[in-house]
Amino acid sequence: MLRLIPFFTTESQLIAALKRGEGRAHKVVYERFAGKMLAVCTRYCANRDDAEEVMLDGFMRVFEKISQFREDGSFEGWIRRIMVTESLMFLRKNKQWRQEIPIEEVTVEPDYEWADTALNENELLRMVNQLPDGYRTIFNLYAIEGYAHAEIAEMLGISEGTSKSQLSRARTMLQANLRKLEQEPGRRGQTEHYEKTYRKASN
Repeated sequence: MLRLIPFFTTESQLIAALKRGEGRAHKVVYERFAGKMLAVCTRYCANRDDAEEVMLDGFMRVFEKISQFREDGSFEGWIRRIMVTESLMFLRKNKQWRQEIPIEEVTVEPDYEWADTALNENELLRMVNQLPDGYRTIFNLYAIEGYAHAEIAEMLGISEGTSKSQLSRARTMLQANLRKLEQEPGRRGQTEHYEKTYRKASN
């Protein structure tokens, strides 16, 4: 449920107002979710200006498609999925996510626990944002959004093997960056738990 807001005291009231096309409901939704959704878009579009543009397009899509939301799941989750879709459309349009996709297949098992632990750390998220576009896109879809490789392959028009390979290379780069960070003065104790989580998730 939403916190108490003028005009709308429950999420259902807010959604009903959205479906009626009320401008004040649009404003409430934007103000409530813009911060979170900008963070989502920024994970895919490293350039903040691009992320803001994608986010705005995403909210327009939310308002256009609100009649399709059946209220049988999380409203925030529904908005988030739209933002991810808009981000992927932007990357595909600009062909950014294709730049680093390799050909060979690498077998990688699902590790959703990693997404629930290490990826909650802001420092590691910053490292993810610094990955090349192709690595970052598939890493986010798999480790953060929870999509399976088959779903990612369909979304991006690639093979499952390419998705797995891209994820494996992203992890290798993250591990290398973590080791570099660990060499900085006074940082060893702060980064040990990242390494432990990474090793556990990679087994």
